[in-house]
Amino acid sequence: MTVAHKEDQKTAKKEIEEIISKAIKKVGAKKENELCKYLPMKSGGYMHHFTLKKMKHKQPEELLHIIDQYVIQADRPLVIAPKQRASRGSRKRKDHLNFTRFQLERMLSIARLAGDKEIITILSPRKSLAGSKRELIQSIRQGKVDQELWNNYVESATMMQAAAAADVSTSHTSN
Repeated sequence: MTVAHKEDQKTAKKEIEEIISKAIKKVGAKKENELCKYLPMKSGGYMHHFTLKKMKHKQPEELLHIIDQYVIQADRPLVIAPKQRASRGSRKRKDHLNFTRFQLERMLSIARLAGDKEIITILSPRKSLAGSKRELIQSIRQGKVDQELWNNYVESATMMQAAAAADVSTSHTSN
């Protein structure tokens, strides 16, 4: 790098710092990050503070232009509305139906009356491994054979093993 180029960079950094401090004073902010809410982005919403820092070092001319246009030259700088984000509820599956406890109990009783074991299994609340084991042992002591209890126990044990395997694999990858 030449001496002239280094001096140009120093001058540019000084100029951007002056413009930023002027803009901060104009909007009545305390920190540089608070200036972001006055700088719009093409994609919508206001500038993220990481983007401000990045532009400050890599695209200072463009940042100067944006600050000058939306803060310095503006009579009254406007706070930009945040970018619209999808609400947390929209991350749920679209085909997932939500039922009240009363509705589930009614459907479960209808399935029991109809004798539909598959629907009963789907609608029945999941029991813990210990709960399934306890019920299975109780039925064996009473001399009853209930395939559904065994299926519940196997399903609970499988889920427990899968969860344990997932925990082990995540702990190995994070180390």
